[in-house]
Amino acid sequence: MSTVSASSARQARHRAGPSPQQQPSGLPGAGHLWSRVLLLVIWAGVPAVLAIWWQDTIPGSLRGGGDYVTAAGRLSGLLAAYLLLVLVALMARIPWLENRVGSDVVARYHRTLGEYTVALAAAHAVLIILGYAWQSGTNPLTETGTVLFHYPDMLLATAALALLVLVGVVSARAVRRKLPYETWYHVHLLVYVAIALAFAHEFSVGADFSTSPSNRLLWSGAHIAVAAAVLVFRVVVPVRRSLRHQVRVARVVSQGPGVVSIHLTGRDLDELGAQAGQFLRWRFLARGLWWQSHPYSLSAAPEQGQWRITVKNLGDSSAAVSRLHSGTRVWFEGPYGAFTEQRRSPARKVLLIAGGAGITPIRALYESLPGTGADVILLYRATRPEDLVLYPELQDIAHRRGFGLYPLVGPRTGPQGDPLSAARLRQIVPDIAQRDVFVCGPGGMAEAAARQLRRLGVPQRRIHREAFEF
Repeated sequence: MSTVSASSARQARHRAGPSPQQQPSGLPGAGHLWSRVLLLVIWAGVPAVLAIWWQDTIPGSLRGGGDYVTAAGRLSGLLAAYLLLVLVALMARIPWLENRVGSDVVARYHRTLGEYTVALAAAHAVLIILGYAWQSGTNPLTETGTVLFHYPDMLLATAALALLVLVGVVSARAVRRKLPYETWYHVHLLVYVAIALAFAHEFSVGADFSTSPSNRLLWSGAHIAVAAAVLVFRVVVPVRRSLRHQVRVARVVSQGPGVVSIHLTGRDLDELGAQAGQFLRWRFLARGLWWQSHPYSLSAAPEQGQWRITVKNLGDSSAAVSRLHSGTRVWFEGPYGAFTEQRRSPARKVLLIAGGAGITPIRALYESLPGTGADVILLYRATRPEDLVLYPELQDIAHRRGFGLYPLVGPRTGPQGDPLSAARLRQIVPDIAQRDVFVCGPGGMAEAAARQLRRLGVPQRRIHREAFEF
C-alpha cells in the first residue's frame, strides 16, 4: 500500500461530469424522523403494560408497605417482560427498522433498552422477595428459599434471570471490546431461551395473567407476533434469497497487508436493491466458516450481478475469509442499513468522514454520490499511512470525479493536535456548516467527530453516523 500525503490528494482533484440523480423516495428519507417514530412505537406499549398491571391492583388493596413493594415488583417484572419482547423485535431484522431507522440506531436502542431490561428484571426479583417477606413477617433470606422451592416454575424464572444477567455482562463495553464477535453473538442467542423461560413463569405465577384470559390472549399474541417476525426475517427470507440468487465468490483480491476484497457474483442481484453504504450478513459455506455469519459492508457501489466486500485480517474468522476459493457458495441476509444517499438533504454538498473499517461503506458512497468537484469531500482518518485501506482506489475516484480527498494521518495526541478537531475541520472544509456529513468508523471516533461537527454549527439532523462496533 502506497504512502500518501495531503498534497497528493489535493493534486488528484479535477472536474468530472455530473452523475445521475437518484429518484426520490415516496416516503421520508431514512434517518432521524424514523428513529423518533420507532421510539414512539416502543413507548406506545407502556400504557398497555400499565393497564395489565392496574387490572390486578385493585384500588384500596394496597394497605401496607409490603403491598406497595410487591406491587412495584410486579410492575417492574411486567415492564422487563415487555422490554424483552421489544429487544427481540429490534433484532428480528425487520426491513422497515433496518433500512429506514438504520441498523446502527436499532442496535443502539437495543443496547440501551437491554440495560433497562436487566435492571428491571433484577428489581422484580428483589422487590417481590422483599414484599413477600414484609407481608409474612419473615426475613428476606428465608423468603428467598420459600419462593425458589415452593412456588411453581421459580427455578425456571431464576434461570431466565441468570441468562439475562450473563447477556448484560458480555454486553458491557469493557467486556465487549475483549470478546471475539463469535462469542458475543452466540451468548446473545441465550436471550431466546430466557424469554421462553420467562413466559412460562409469567403464566404460571403472574397474577396479571393466571386469572385473566384476555391478558393471556394479548400476551400470547405479542409473543407469537415477535416469534413470527424472527422466523420470517431471520430464517425464511434469508434462505429463500440465498437459494434464489445463488451468490458465489468470484475472486479474492489483495488490497495490501492483511486486507482482501471479496468479489461476489449472483443471479438477478439487482432485484434486491442494494445501495452504496449498506451491509449484508455473510455466511461462507466453507470449512470453519459455514456455521457463523458476519456483517460486512459493500465496499464498492453495486454493479449488475456483482457485489464486493473488503475484509481486514483481525485474527479471527476474518483470516479464513481471505483464503476463500473462487466458486465458494455464500448465503446472506440483507441488504440492511440506512447509511445511504437517501439520508442526504436535496441539493446539499456532502462531507464524508471515515476511520478504520468505516472506510468500506464510505468508499462506496464516495463512488456513487452525485455531484462534481467540491460537492463531495472525503476526510480519511488513520493513525499510520499503511492504515489507509483502499486509498489508491479513492485517489482514482477523486481523479475521475473531481471530488476532494484528504488523508488525516497521525495520532490524536500528536504535536499537530487532533486531526478531527473543529479548527482543522473548518480549515479543510470552510463551508462545513452547510453540508450533510456522513461519519463512519469506530464508536469513539464517530462520537468525537459528531461533537466537533456540532461545535461548528452542523445541525444534528444533518450528521449521519454509523459506528462500527458490536
